[in-house]
Amino acid sequence: MNFIIKTAITFITVLLVSAFAQAQLTGTLTDSNDEPIAFASVYIKGTYQGTTTNNNGDYTLKLEGFDTYDIVYQSLGYQPKTITVNYTENGQVLNVQLQEEVASLDTVIVNSDVNPADRVIRAAIANREINRKKFSSYKADFYSRGLWRMEDVPEKFMGEEIGDLEGSLDSISRSGVVYLSETVSKIAYEAPDNFKERIVASKISGDDNGFSANTAEQANFDFYNNNIDLNNRIVSPIADYAFSYYKYKLLGTFYDENKFLINKIEVISRRPKDNTFNGIIYIVEDQWTIYGLELTTLGENINVPIIEQLTFNQDFTYEPSSGDWIKRSQSLDFSFGFLGFKGNGRFLANYTNYDFKPQFDKEYFGPEVLSFERDANKKDSTYWNAKRPVPLTLEETKNYIKKDSIAAVRNDPKYKDSMDQKNNKFRLMSPLTGYSYKNSKKNERYSYDGLIDLGSFKGFNTVQGFVVGTGFSYSKGYDEDYNSSLYIRSDINYGISDDRLRYTANASYRFNRTNRRSISVYGGTEARQINNGNPISTLENTISSLAFERNFAKFYEVDYAGARYYEEIANGFFLNASAAYERRQPLNNTTDQVWFTQSDVDYTSNNPLQLDNNRLAFIDDHELVKVGLGLTIRPGQKYQSYPDAKYNIGNEKYPTISLRYEGGLGASNSDYNFHQLSASVYQNFDMGNIGRSSYWVNGGTFLEGDDISFVDQQHFNGNRLRYKLEALNPYGFGLLNYYDYSTSSDYAQVHVQHDFKGFVLGKIPGLNRLNYDLILSGKALFTERNPYFEASAGIDNIGFGKFRPFRVDYVHSITSGRSYGAFIVGINFGL
Repeated sequence: MNFIIKTAITFITVLLVSAFAQAQLTGTLTDSNDEPIAFASVYIKGTYQGTTTNNNGDYTLKLEGFDTYDIVYQSLGYQPKTITVNYTENGQVLNVQLQEEVASLDTVIVNSDVNPADRVIRAAIANREINRKKFSSYKADFYSRGLWRMEDVPEKFMGEEIGDLEGSLDSISRSGVVYLSETVSKIAYEAPDNFKERIVASKISGDDNGFSANTAEQANFDFYNNNIDLNNRIVSPIADYAFSYYKYKLLGTFYDENKFLINKIEVISRRPKDNTFNGIIYIVEDQWTIYGLELTTLGENINVPIIEQLTFNQDFTYEPSSGDWIKRSQSLDFSFGFLGFKGNGRFLANYTNYDFKPQFDKEYFGPEVLSFERDANKKDSTYWNAKRPVPLTLEETKNYIKKDSIAAVRNDPKYKDSMDQKNNKFRLMSPLTGYSYKNSKKNERYSYDGLIDLGSFKGFNTVQGFVVGTGFSYSKGYDEDYNSSLYIRSDINYGISDDRLRYTANASYRFNRTNRRSISVYGGTEARQINNGNPISTLENTISSLAFERNFAKFYEVDYAGARYYEEIANGFFLNASAAYERRQPLNNTTDQVWFTQSDVDYTSNNPLQLDNNRLAFIDDHELVKVGLGLTIRPGQKYQSYPDAKYNIGNEKYPTISLRYEGGLGASNSDYNFHQLSASVYQNFDMGNIGRSSYWVNGGTFLEGDDISFVDQQHFNGNRLRYKLEALNPYGFGLLNYYDYSTSSDYAQVHVQHDFKGFVLGKIPGLNRLNYDLILSGKALFTERNPYFEASAGIDNIGFGKFRPFRVDYVHSITSGRSYGAFIVGINFGL
């Protein structure tokens, strides 16, 4: 009998659980023309429980069980509708049609002297901070879905086969979904900047072990803030200074289902390429809150040329119990295109089950802002079908099926072996072009760089002449995701003029990707720049030497063997240590080859090095052991905890502090022993709509350093070129000679820079159409010599269309009674 009773209870329980688990209302939301309404809000009236329609207008609303519900259907541009639903059976379907909203000007009192839209916006601005602070703390459930499509992808790029991108592209159209992911999480917020997210489930199409990049904090775009951070700080239409950026037009008013008067206002940028949006914002009369918005900005507005357009849609609903307007859903649509690659995508966010009266203890928030539940990326389709608040579209469903099927095949060991055999074939040209051998089963790869690719040319200098070389490498992952890994590399180069073969080798083992503990050993023989910071790049020195007969890079030879250690010993504290034996030897010029002989200049000596005031710097043959110990501190650092990795997030409120000791011990010439202590402070911070500022302050002192080798003196990143073929170093000098200020005494340098991000040039008629940025900087250097000062003004983002790699700076230098200036052209091909 007991068995029968227990079985009956179990059976009834299963039925009840099944009924409640399947209690969901589904349907399609359309307009009067039977066209689907995408990303509309569907929710149970009087609750924070709801969902969002997908791109096809389909919705799935989770219910508590069989009962009667008032369901609200709402979308910007349509009249909201509330329908009483008697939910009596599983699988119940309700298709709903919304009528287009008719915004009327009948209720607006028109005054020819006052723009009625300006009145509404001024009130919204006046109440902006009050409305922003209404949600000073809350908890909520968060769901996000991200999708990227690519269209007409070329088969090759720069001669390299692109392939089908892991099965993403159709073989004929070369188009398809290349990224699809979903996230379900619990979020918590407490003003002003405490945030915490616990990801419950994460899914990436075609990657069973992957974790979605869609997080709630990254999706938190709050238009009650003065600015929205999108690379540039884009000004909100209700920012305190919005009238300097926007014009407004009242398109009409209408009443929502709660009898609130809603103002529909067109937002118009005053300047076409300023840090602004264009579109529609809806403001609630009297409460002056946001009812909804549809705002668009362009890639040229945010200074990201690859992006063509970004469109934000946000939908808010009224909660009678609290009297607040809460954000139900958000979508971010984007399109992109560059160098023949183009596409579009969308990130959708859905917020439900708000709790605006959470009880947070003092320990609730901390530096960890993101974490994952165990096996968050192992949820099966049954879980997702039950938890997913926004139904998949047919395109998304097909993508999951296709990608997961392809992944199952490509993750099969037999398939990996067959692909290894195909790709590992040694070809006739491999000795010249390079070769790679991969063993997927063991997570190993062996590589040889070849002799005729671009990487084999190592440039030109007057010490070695033309330099050619090649390299070999070996890598091994000790788990599937290479969290712990070994990397070994050896490079060989040959100087044609000095007829010298040099080699280097290093081996590095990373223990994990949480504290990123690593240990490296290295050794070899190489020609190094005297300033190991390499203030002049190989390409710059090659052009400067061969085309202009100016050999600014100066070298010495070093035979070395050493070891290095690195670890984040605690959150925000990074330790590094090194020790190396070094034998330094002087190098002399061995060639005077030039392409264009200059009548007013000749190559200068490499050793001795000619300095100003008729000074010479010699490097002689000597040995020592060089040691280093550094500690970097990032106060207030927050981080994301993935199951197998830790990703740090800087905190702009506090500067980064670096402390370092460097010493030379056991030198063959006792005068070359030294100790150097140094410290630096760095900070990069936002200045709202006027741009970003940064500073770097560095100083140090030598103990027992009066007669040390010139190699070990403190050198500063100078520049004598009138062009730079890489990103300009904001913490180097524009006109300082490379070694004139090198010192073994006390020193300090200060670098300050401000990037206006379009704030100045974007407001000048004519210039504002060019989308240039103004950058100002000031620099100072203090040693035992007279101080050195620089001031510069630069224009960045110069070019045409999406190709904008150029920057022009005018730099003015003042030192020792001498004042002079010059223009410097920078070319940065980094995307």
